[in-house]
Amino acid sequence: MSAIQYEKNADGIVILTMDSPNQSANTMNADFRVALENVVSKLKSETDLTGVIYRSAKKTFFAGGDLDELILATPDHATEFFNMTAKLKNDLRAIDTLGVPVVAAINGTALGGGWEIALSCHYRIALNDPKTKLGLPEVTLGLLPGGGGVVRMVRLLGLQNAFPFLMEGKQFGVEKAKSLGLINELADSEQDMLEKAVAWIKANPKSQQPYDVKGYKIPGGDPKTPAVAQVLAIAPAMLRDKTKGCYPAPEAIMSAAVEGAQVDVDTAFRIENRYFTQLATGQISKNMIGTFWHGLNAIKSGASRPKDIAKWQANKVAVLGAGMMGAGIAYATAIKGIPVILKDVSVENAEKGKAYSQKLLDKRVSQGRMTAEKRDQILSLITPTANAEDLKGVDLIIEAVFENHELKAKVTQEAEQYLIDGGVMASNTSTLPITGLATASKNDKNFIGLHFFSPVDKMQLVEIIKGKNTSAETLAKAYDYVQQIGKTPIVVNDSRGFFTSRVFGTFVQEGLRLLAEGVHPAKIEMAALKAGMPVGPLAIQDEVSLTLSEHVANEAREALKAEGKDLPRSGADEVIETMIHQFNRKGKAAGAGFYEYPENAKKHLWDGLSHWNKNTQIAEQEMIDRFLFVQSLDTLRCLEEGVLESVIDGNVGSIFGIGFAPWTGGAIQFLNQYGLEKALKRANELEAKYGDRFKAPQKLRDAASSNQPIK
Repeated sequence: MSAIQYEKNADGIVILTMDSPNQSANTMNADFRVALENVVSKLKSETDLTGVIYRSAKKTFFAGGDLDELILATPDHATEFFNMTAKLKNDLRAIDTLGVPVVAAINGTALGGGWEIALSCHYRIALNDPKTKLGLPEVTLGLLPGGGGVVRMVRLLGLQNAFPFLMEGKQFGVEKAKSLGLINELADSEQDMLEKAVAWIKANPKSQQPYDVKGYKIPGGDPKTPAVAQVLAIAPAMLRDKTKGCYPAPEAIMSAAVEGAQVDVDTAFRIENRYFTQLATGQISKNMIGTFWHGLNAIKSGASRPKDIAKWQANKVAVLGAGMMGAGIAYATAIKGIPVILKDVSVENAEKGKAYSQKLLDKRVSQGRMTAEKRDQILSLITPTANAEDLKGVDLIIEAVFENHELKAKVTQEAEQYLIDGGVMASNTSTLPITGLATASKNDKNFIGLHFFSPVDKMQLVEIIKGKNTSAETLAKAYDYVQQIGKTPIVVNDSRGFFTSRVFGTFVQEGLRLLAEGVHPAKIEMAALKAGMPVGPLAIQDEVSLTLSEHVANEAREALKAEGKDLPRSGADEVIETMIHQFNRKGKAAGAGFYEYPENAKKHLWDGLSHWNKNTQIAEQEMIDRFLFVQSLDTLRCLEEGVLESVIDGNVGSIFGIGFAPWTGGAIQFLNQYGLEKALKRANELEAKYGDRFKAPQKLRDAASSNQPIK
């Protein structure tokens, strides 16, 4: 069966119904390319053609490029890949230059290649559905829109207006598209849409793209226009400041857009295609596709969830502790329509926790993203209380009190009795072992860790921690709840710091070690940003608070001492202790840490850090390697020790939980893409210079000797 069904009606209009065989969505795969080539040949042979309509037989219009195919493209295939994508673009262009009106009847989401097909039409009609998403998100996978999207968006919107949609991958709905002039008309049903498409074709027997009309000018002007030239003079520097040179895709998009705006359409397509080929055959797009597409989809489909256990839904949730974390968890739960009991030691404290949700929802209302009625409905789902009996009948309790074993045990025992049979007791802890916390529970099979990240309303990841006796049913329920509230779950086994907190600690400590070694703090922060980390280690340590880090380190030291083990002190410990006890600088919340926090000005590094400055010169690349390798090697150790059970959870968790450089595809993929033999050699060099924390795990040695990726 062809991926495009060809039907000509009595009016001479050809309706092209896209319906990729054996797929739930249409993609630009080999089947589609062959079908499109046949369609072009057939259309050119028509003698009484009056118009063309693209429509879809799927629930969505078109999903985009075939990422399974794209991820296989290598530099050796560059010429073949260039020719293949050029042919696809030429076929779309052949249809839009036939001289007859071409209409897109968009029945649902059209992203990437789907939106490019829509843009190749002269007129676009969409179903009036607020759930429909449109746009070009390729940049989020290290690519650019390679089916004409850069060229067409620039010519329709102008350079400056097109940049956010191209370089940030901003998606938009049908109303926004209509306001931009990218959707011409809305329809109430598929039948209505088809009738409107036919009517427009009949009313416009001769049609072409607006930019093919002689004398057409790009909105806002081309790159030679003084106002545009002024912006473009500084745009590359601003972009480099944002990407730190880690992401080639936004730079390629800007280049393709600006260069393409100075030439004719067909030459612009060729320019776009060269940049697309360069990105698609490069390593960074493979890293990002592997994790942000294949990895996330595997997690969504339950890769780490126990099989053969029925899907579960939380009907009523209790959150113990209405501080920032507890309030955030309550918000994330209520906004998905689940009733929440928010308990604290006093009703006043619980009310303050609810006020956090009110503030976030008020902001949505003021931005026009939510109605006041919807806000009030969500707020009505949160019940603040100080009375434990109000927890009666909940099927999930999440304890989110301070990181103290005794306190957590106390609130667990107070609350757990009110759970329904088979209910789940969870602890939102970032470091304390779950098996130890579960000893306070009357049923440790139903006890699990749910580690949320701050701020909960923005952070997508939840680390699910299995205790030694946690049952498969409890794990499945926790996984389902995390997905129910729209978050991304990863599953890990119990240990101190689990996975994310443990590896995150290595990044921050490496920054503190560099400071202790005498490197200028600004150089440390910049090296981390150039590695691809979102924030420097000193800024992050301020956010976490130095006192909390000291507390966690002391608790870990005591626990290890009880086991007859030792946690050696490092330069990082000395820096933390000096900052707290000598300089009284405890972090951002205390108003003073590694940074100064002036009231009406931007934060800046504290001058007193000169206490450690010996003007030590370490090459920037050496610091970048230290940041990336210290985290990657420890992530691999987590896999080796069984803390992590899968590479997918390691890669996704490292990016979404600790901000590991997204361009790498995650902490384990960093080693794969670095080259395993090279990575082993570099780890050995770093170990020789800086110590055991860079010692290569056996898994890296095995992978390097077999030259097989770590899977």
